[in-house]
Amino acid sequence: MKSALFTTIALFASCVVLSAQDIPAFKPLRYNEDYSFLKNDTVRKWYQQMKYSSFSDSGHAFISFGGEVRFQYFYVHNEEWGEAPEDEDGYTLNRLLFHTDVHLGKWFRAFAQLQSSMANSKPATSPVDEDPLELHQAFADIQALSKHTKLIFRLGRQELMYGSQRLVSVRESPNNRQSFDAARVLLQSGHYNTAAFYGNYVAAKKGIFNDGFNKHTRLWGVYMTRSELPLLHNTDIYYLGLRKDNTFYNDGNGREIRHSAGTRIWNSKSNWLYDVEALYQFGDMGGKTISAWTASVNTSYQFTRVMFKPAASLKAEIVSGDAHKGDNRLQTFNPLFPKGAYFGLAALIGPSNLMDIHPGISVALNSRLTFETDYDIFWRHRSTDGIYAVNMSLIYPDGGTPEKHIGKQLTGAFNYNPNNFIGLRAEFTWFQAGPYLKAVGPGKDIIFTGVTAQCKF
Repeated sequence: MKSALFTTIALFASCVVLSAQDIPAFKPLRYNEDYSFLKNDTVRKWYQQMKYSSFSDSGHAFISFGGEVRFQYFYVHNEEWGEAPEDEDGYTLNRLLFHTDVHLGKWFRAFAQLQSSMANSKPATSPVDEDPLELHQAFADIQALSKHTKLIFRLGRQELMYGSQRLVSVRESPNNRQSFDAARVLLQSGHYNTAAFYGNYVAAKKGIFNDGFNKHTRLWGVYMTRSELPLLHNTDIYYLGLRKDNTFYNDGNGREIRHSAGTRIWNSKSNWLYDVEALYQFGDMGGKTISAWTASVNTSYQFTRVMFKPAASLKAEIVSGDAHKGDNRLQTFNPLFPKGAYFGLAALIGPSNLMDIHPGISVALNSRLTFETDYDIFWRHRSTDGIYAVNMSLIYPDGGTPEKHIGKQLTGAFNYNPNNFIGLRAEFTWFQAGPYLKAVGPGKDIIFTGVTAQCKF
C-alpha cells in the first residue's frame, strides 16, 4: 500500500511540472484524442514528443502516450444509514491509468490501456474499489475516410459511453472504470453519428490480469445522434439490449433479457442547457414479462452578465418500480451500466423505483474555482418495490411499509482546475433519512466528505 501511495505522489508531482505545457483539454474517452496536429510543430518539447512521436516521413504513422493519476480521501459517518460498522479514520482510494496509442497510417490504429485501482483503510472493498493491475482496454481500428464520411470498425476491449451516461458510461467517479469486450461499427456522416455494437461486460476481479472474458453479461445496441437541428438542437435515438444470466430484484431473480428503446433531446452550447430523455424497457426476467420506463428533465440557465456567473439548475425524474409483488410482470427499471456517482459523489442510491426533484446552483468564484450546491428529495415510485444501488444490487426490500419518502440530500462542492492537467474537488454531502429508511433499517442520517486530486497527462 505504501509503495502505491508513494508512486501516486510521485506521479502527481510530475503532473505539477506538466502544467506549464500547452496542450488541448483531455477528452472523457482518452482514445478520442488526436495529436496528429503536432506533426506540423517543428520545435516540440519533451511532452509534445511524448504525445506525438512519428516514425514515417508522411507523419501519419506515430505513437502517443498518456495517462492519469487520481487520489481520493473519504470519510463517511453512519455509512449505509447505520448498517455498516463505524469507521473513525476514513479511507483512501487511488487510481492509475496509462495508455499507448499507435497509428499506422490513416487506416489502422491500435490502442491499449492499463488500469490500477487500490484502496487503503476501507473496512470492506469490492473489485470496483480495488483491482491492482488489469488490461483495461486493448482494441484495434480499421478506418475508412472520405470527404464527408468516416467509417470505423473497432474490435477488442474498450470503454463505451453514450448520451447522458444514464445507461452506458465509463463509470468515472468510482475507483475502477468499466469496459467491454466488444465489436463496434462507428459511422460519422454530416450531422449524423451512428454506432452499432455487440459486447460482453468486463467484470472486475481482485487480482492481477485476471479480468477475463465474461460470458454471463452481454450488451448490444444501436445509438444514433443528429446534431444541429432547428429548434431541438440535438436529438438521440437508440436501442439497447441486455442479457444477464442471473439478476436479483425485490420481486424475484433469474435470467434477464431486457430491451431498451428511447430518445433524448439536448442542448449544450448556450446559456440555457437542457437534457430531456424518455425510454421504455421490455423483455423477460425469470419468466416474468418486463414492462419498465423512465422519464427525466435536466435543465439549467447561466447568467453570464451577473457577478460570479451563477447557473441555476433543476432536475427531475421518474423511474418505474414494480407495482405488484408476486405476479408475472416486472416493472422495475434497470439502468444497465450507468455512471457510478448518479446523485453526487456519495452514490447512495441508484436510479430505479425512484422519483426525485433536484434543484441546484453553481457560481464561478474566479476563472478556475467554482462552487456548486444542490438539494435532492427522493421518493419510491412504488411502495411495493425496494430501493437499489447504482449497480442494481437491492439495498432494502419493500419492507411491507407504505412509506414512500426515502430522504433528502444536500450537497456542496468546490472545484478547482488551475489548468487542463490538474483537477481538485472537495465535497460534502448530508443525507437525511426519511420515513421509509427508518421503517426498514436503522435510518440514521449519513454525512459524507470527500477530497479528490486528479491529474491527466
